[in-house]
Amino acid sequence: MNDSLTYADSGVDIDKANRLVDRIKDIAKTTPRSGVMGEIGGFGGLFSLNLSNVSNPVLVSATDGVGTKLKVAFMMDKHDTIGIDLVAMCVNDIIVQGAKPLFFLDYLAMGKLDNTVAEQIVSGIANGCNQAGCALIGGETAEMPGLYKKGEYDLSGFSVGLVDNTKIIDGSYIRNGHKLIGLASNGIHSNGFSLVRHVFFDKCKYDESTQIEELGTTLGEELLRPTIVYVPTILSLIRDLPIHGLVHITGGGIDENIIRVIPDACKAVIQKDSWQPPPVFTVLQKEGNIPDVEMQRTFNNGIGMVIVVPDQSAQEVMDRLGAMDEEAHFIGEIESRENNESQTEWV
Repeated sequence: MNDSLTYADSGVDIDKANRLVDRIKDIAKTTPRSGVMGEIGGFGGLFSLNLSNVSNPVLVSATDGVGTKLKVAFMMDKHDTIGIDLVAMCVNDIIVQGAKPLFFLDYLAMGKLDNTVAEQIVSGIANGCNQAGCALIGGETAEMPGLYKKGEYDLSGFSVGLVDNTKIIDGSYIRNGHKLIGLASNGIHSNGFSLVRHVFFDKCKYDESTQIEELGTTLGEELLRPTIVYVPTILSLIRDLPIHGLVHITGGGIDENIIRVIPDACKAVIQKDSWQPPPVFTVLQKEGNIPDVEMQRTFNNGIGMVIVVPDQSAQEVMDRLGAMDEEAHFIGEIESRENNESQTEWV
């Protein structure tokens, strides 16, 4: 008789996965929020909506990943911040429509389950959820032998937020003369890493431990700076001030993201010298001999979020941001657009 086989013989360890779920339950408890029902471990996450202060509730959802920034985490064998990136990429997309994030779910896939690494990843996700004020209510951890290289994994996330229909920020109130305020990024965030890795690791032959004087740190540490969670800052602004447009600057840069919110009859005129990008962008452009237009369409270049506000409220918004110790810059304004003109112009 042939020897009997188990799932573990094929490379999937159910017992190890169950132990990880127990740890994730503990981590999820560090992201408390009213509305959460039960705990992780069921077939679906439960969340009870409190609509007492919302007359016309609208749910807003977003899903995203971290892209090939994961490759840098693999190189560094550092996994405790990549989860912050994951949450930020989702909740920053929700907040631009005025929605307050409610809950978050993640998907983590590994070739061979490493509970230590997985726990570090989920701890980072919990960190990001706490920054955004949302709860980690569920997810999926998959062990898939043969699909991923040793030490590698894939990661994606999904978030849901709530906004009153009368308070959705969709750009419909944007008019000529509105000012553009740029909220600073702290670096590359989570877009364009295929080009970043090609320049630094393939072309320049650097590794994660390379010290670059202009950066004041190692290349790996610089590249793993987690994406800023802008949710608390934006919630503070929209509670009291007239915010008519919000733009999360991700892939496509300012050019391709800002046109998603401004009316067709308008264009965004950007003052290209109105802020100083973090040094990593200068180093990257120089080492890769990357044209300006390619930098603009690929990276945030130091602006992680753009806020569109009426001219008469612009200084008050800047004052509020300053009081919150946020780095912000007047970066341009909205002007009328002719039919054949681009919706973005750099001057």
